[in-house]
Amino acid sequence: MSERNKTLVTEFVLIGLTDRPWLQVLLFIVFLMVYLITMVGNLGLVVLIWKDPHLQTPMYLFLGGLAFVDVCTSTSVTPRMLVNFLDKTAMISLAECITQFYFFASSATTECFLPVVMAYDRYVAICNPLLYPVVMSSKLCTQLISVSYAIGFLHPLVHVSLLLRLTFCRSNIIHYFYCEIVQLFKISCNDSSTNALLIFIFAALIQIPTLMTIMISYTRVLFDILKKKSEKGRSKAFSTCSAHLLSVSLYYGTLIFMYVRPASGLAEDQDKMYSLFYTIIIPLLNPFIYSLRNKEVMNALTRVTKK
Repeated sequence: MSERNKTLVTEFVLIGLTDRPWLQVLLFIVFLMVYLITMVGNLGLVVLIWKDPHLQTPMYLFLGGLAFVDVCTSTSVTPRMLVNFLDKTAMISLAECITQFYFFASSATTECFLPVVMAYDRYVAICNPLLYPVVMSSKLCTQLISVSYAIGFLHPLVHVSLLLRLTFCRSNIIHYFYCEIVQLFKISCNDSSTNALLIFIFAALIQIPTLMTIMISYTRVLFDILKKKSEKGRSKAFSTCSAHLLSVSLYYGTLIFMYVRPASGLAEDQDKMYSLFYTIIIPLLNPFIYSLRNKEVMNALTRVTKK
């Protein structure tokens, strides 16, 4: 195709999870329920922490920050996906596509840093309990949450600025359920190798160090539990740490498989399954993983509902 005869694409069609019409309504109902439960679970946790003074401690403030990020992650992807289930002809503009990617990437980046802060909080609380009130002051908690959010909202600007330099002319069909950036590279009529390389570099620089920091913190915590704690103390600490590690493992595992690997590493359907985990499933599970077995949260819920 000659350069002047190229038709630039400014609107896209998101194919979604499947092209089988008989599955569309069923998937719409399933993901609508998932989205509603995600919103109720995460926003309910945020409100509970805000309303109950007993939960206004560093651990729960960080948890509230994580719950709000999960709301942003799910909202950046799911509503548009629900529309596409019912209306396959619905188009998404280039501006909307980039905006969707930006908000998803912002919340995903923030969610890489908040578990690090939470792991540090648990390390200080369990390994240095006498210093905990001094070290984890309200000012430090606010600063740690603010820095996590600031990095989260600044990091995607690098990729958005490079994405704006690309033009699209090969196709207006995105074989995905949201505007995933690597999928946009595939339909670009420019060389996007630099963009892809920067995605890989930033993903590796963010995900691997944060994951290693979390694992080191919890390893120290577990050794300290085995040495110092009573049977009851061990049980409570193990319960808290295991919940955190379960969430972290699910989130980082799927995210690293998606972005810290060779471009040809997985088939398209496998990519979609991994993406479902960190965009929809993890935000659904997090409030239950962190709160369902937590007596303080359940007691706070009882107090607030009685009021």
